[in-house]
Amino acid sequence: MAVSRAKAFMVTSSRALSTTSSVWRDGSESWISKLLVRKIEPTKEPHSRMLSDKEIIYALHTHNVRPDSIAKYLANYKTTVELINEKKDISCDLIASWTVQVGDMDQCLHLWRYTGGFEAIDQAKDNLWHDPEYLRLMQERGNYLRSRHLQYLLAFSYWPQIQLRTDDKHIYEMRSYRLKPGTMIEWGNNWARAINYRRNNDEPFAGFFSQIGRLYNVHHIWCYKSLQARKETREAAWRSPGWDECVAYTVPLIREMHCRILAPTEFSPTK
Repeated sequence: MAVSRAKAFMVTSSRALSTTSSVWRDGSESWISKLLVRKIEPTKEPHSRMLSDKEIIYALHTHNVRPDSIAKYLANYKTTVELINEKKDISCDLIASWTVQVGDMDQCLHLWRYTGGFEAIDQAKDNLWHDPEYLRLMQERGNYLRSRHLQYLLAFSYWPQIQLRTDDKHIYEMRSYRLKPGTMIEWGNNWARAINYRRNNDEPFAGFFSQIGRLYNVHHIWCYKSLQARKETREAAWRSPGWDECVAYTVPLIREMHCRILAPTEFSPTK
């Protein structure tokens, strides 16, 4: 009886595969074709070189702050930013500083840009770690933190270049994805098309993938006037022909995802 069932299963599976193959051969589209991740060909080029054409490294600092120390922490970090900005011999600048409003509460995110690749990061670290005032601020900040994490990121080449928002106030949404290893190129190929559906209201702020830290992480950062504007913008994207297909192709690449709503700090260069 067990052998008969096994044979029946093999026949059923064979027919299913045959049916699916015939659908692909005649060029028509089926629901299963949107669930399968297309094969990525081997390449001798590193993925980072294929996805990013900039010699610019971004550092994303994630700080989990003690709930009773938010004000002291922000004052400390503002002083740290001012100290770094005064140094003309290091090639780094703060792009954005946010507090999390929805998502991981009591969390602050700081996005720094290093011009000159990892050599610029090495030079900046050597400079700062020999500065007594910087070390004092670091030690003081430790009293206000529960934990912290650092990622070095590259910007996707197909995303619009970062434009700081200096007029009025905005909210930002950071959508973070943990991808299946080996699927970063597939993600980039799909989002190179998908980003075109999200340009109408100038909402793209930045798109990154990780180089050091938690790997196969992707961060998409969007800018909105309000939560209501976010809702309307996202609904408009779903009404655009082709957006649903891009989503269908990228969802199978994801192992985990979450979003956070961010508000700029007082000293954030982007508002």
